[in-house]
Amino acid sequence: MNQREFLPLAIAVLTVSDTRTEVDDASGRTLVERLTAAGHRLAARAIVPDDLYQLRAVVSGWIADPAVQVILLTGGTGLTGRDSTPEAIRPLLDKELTGFGELFRWLSYEEIGTSTLQSRALGGLANATFIFCLPGSTGACRTGWDRLLQAQLDARTQPCNFVELLPRLRER
Repeated sequence: MNQREFLPLAIAVLTVSDTRTEVDDASGRTLVERLTAAGHRLAARAIVPDDLYQLRAVVSGWIADPAVQVILLTGGTGLTGRDSTPEAIRPLLDKELTGFGELFRWLSYEEIGTSTLQSRALGGLANATFIFCLPGSTGACRTGWDRLLQAQLDARTQPCNFVELLPRLRER
């Protein structure tokens, strides 16, 4: 019998797009709907252009904010010249969670086949804040949340989950 309790987390959502607005940001809306339906709290939400420095500025602010425990980014993980999310975020990470991108692409392969090779999904930790970069499609956000993040951001998931690590992330 599972004796663990659900612990709501403060999660920020950042959409990386040169064209989307809050009105037509289906991917960001999908993440917000799923995280709140799961019982978490939306800490912040923003849309920024696919610009390395604007991305870093917003994410750095959230990393420095002790009230933000998780950051979800959607968009900018592809291969075009404007796609810069991994390049913007990777230097901010204290630790990279390589398994996140690997498992995301493996799960995506079941849905979109070899097109998943174009995804540079990324996960990591910075200043005790979990950061996950997902592709900009609504389907990718559903896959990332439903098949990976929802369980790992739930303290009741066994044998282990990201939530139980939060109190120990600042150990040195």
